[in-house]
Amino acid sequence: MSDVETLKAEIKKLSTQAVQAKMDLHDLSEELPAQWETIPAVAQKCHEAYARLTEARARLKAAEG
Repeated sequence: MSDVETLKAEIKKLSTQAVQAKMDLHDLSEELPAQWETIPAVAQKCHEAYARLTEARARLKAAEG
C-alpha cells in the first residue's frame, strides 16, 4: 500500500474515533448536571481525537502535493 493509501486508511479510522468522541461529549451534555465532573476528561478526549485527525489530514495533503 502506498503512503497516500495508508494515510487515507488512517484518516478513516481517526475520523470514526473523532466522531465517537464528539458523540460522547454531546451525550454528556444532554445528561447534565449528572456526571458534570467528567466534562474535562471527555472534552480532552474529543480535543485529542480531532487534533490527531487534523494532523493526519495535513500529512495527507502534503503527501498528495
